[in-house]
Amino acid sequence: MEPKAQADKASVSLIKAIVEQRNHKDNEEIRSIETSVDLSTEMHLAAYRMVRPGIHEAQVAAAVEEVACRYGHRLAFPTIATVQGQVLHNHGFIHQMKEGDIFLLDAGAETEEYYAGDLSSSMPVGERFTERQAEVYNIHLESFWAAVDKLKPGVSFREAHIAAATKIAEGMKRLGLMKGDPAEAAEIGAYAMFFLCGLGHMMGLDVHDMENLGEQYVGYAEGMVKSRQFGFKSLRLARPLEPGFVFTVEPGIYFIPELMDKWRAEHQFEDFICYDKLDAWRDFTGLRNELNYVITPTGARRLGNIKKPMTIEEVYEAKNLS
Repeated sequence: MEPKAQADKASVSLIKAIVEQRNHKDNEEIRSIETSVDLSTEMHLAAYRMVRPGIHEAQVAAAVEEVACRYGHRLAFPTIATVQGQVLHNHGFIHQMKEGDIFLLDAGAETEEYYAGDLSSSMPVGERFTERQAEVYNIHLESFWAAVDKLKPGVSFREAHIAAATKIAEGMKRLGLMKGDPAEAAEIGAYAMFFLCGLGHMMGLDVHDMENLGEQYVGYAEGMVKSRQFGFKSLRLARPLEPGFVFTVEPGIYFIPELMDKWRAEHQFEDFICYDKLDAWRDFTGLRNELNYVITPTGARRLGNIKKPMTIEEVYEAKNLS
C-alpha cells in the first residue's frame, strides 16, 4: 500500500486513544526516562570538561557519544555539537573551535526500553563568555525560568512559550535590538527574529514522543488549531498541561543573518525590531539550554538526579575553572 493510501486509511480514533494513553507517563516510565536524563547529563558534563580552543567539533561529539555507548545505551537522536548554533539541527561537525566561539551541544541517551533524555547546553570555547555573550546568555536564562514558572496542570504550554518569548523581547529591548511592548511583540510573533523554534516537545518513547502519529494530535488539544505563522508554527506542544506529561523546555536565542536580511527586505515588524542595530550582531551565532520536566498534581518537577549546569557560574565550574 502506498504511504499516502496508508495515511488516508489511518484510524483517527485509534491515534487519539494511543496519544491519550502515552501522553500520561506512569512512575515506572518516569524512572526509565530519568535514567536516560542522568546519562544524558553525564554526556554534557564530558563536553564541558573538553571544549577549548583548537578542539574540533567532531572530537567533542565522539567523546559525548562514547559516554552513552560505555553504559550500553543508544543515542536518543543524532548529536548536535557545533559553534554555529544559529543553524538549527546542525550535524556537520566540521569546525575547529577558537577563542570567542560559543559551543552548543544538543545530545541525549536512550534506554534499552527506548525511553529518551534530551538536553542542550551552551558554553564558551575559551575560559569565559565575552561580556556580550554573557548578557545574551543571562537573557536566555530569564526566558527559561519564566517558562518553567508557568508549568502546572491546566496551564497551556503555549502560555509558557509566550512567557519565554516575552522575556527574550524584554532582553533584546535592553540591548537596543527591539522596541515597543515586549508582551505585544511576543503575542504577534516579532520575537521570532531571535527565537524561531518552539519552547519544547513531548518526550518519552522516542525523543519526540508519537509525533509520527501527527503533531496536531500529540501537542494540541481537541479544537486547538496549530498556527501557520513563522515561529508559532514550530511550537510542537501547546495544549493544557496534565499530570504525567513529560516534555522538554528549550528556549534559545539565535542571530541568523539570512533571517535578518529577509525580514528587513520585507519590512517585517518594523515597529518592534531595530534593524539598524542588528548588523553588529550578525556573527553572534546562537545558544540554548534544555532540561526535561514532568507535570505533577501540583506543579512540575525537573527530571534527573544529576544537575546540568545552567548559570554562568555553574558553567565555569563545570569547565573546571574557579
